[in-house]
Amino acid sequence: MYRSCTDQLCMSVAEARRQFADVLNDAAVRGRITYITNRGQRIAAVVPVPIAETAEQAQDEH
Repeated sequence: MYRSCTDQLCMSVAEARRQFADVLNDAAVRGRITYITNRGQRIAAVVPVPIAETAEQAQDEH
């Protein structure tokens, strides 16, 4: 399901579509970050809510 991507989990857009429920569950339950790639380049990430909220707070402070 996942490929190693420099110590993080990566998957193609097509694979993310097929495994969407698992990707969301991994973020919500396991705290796992999954990078979504297109032609080998990271284009997005599915992250647990606490990580997103921390990033959002840091952005608001700047």
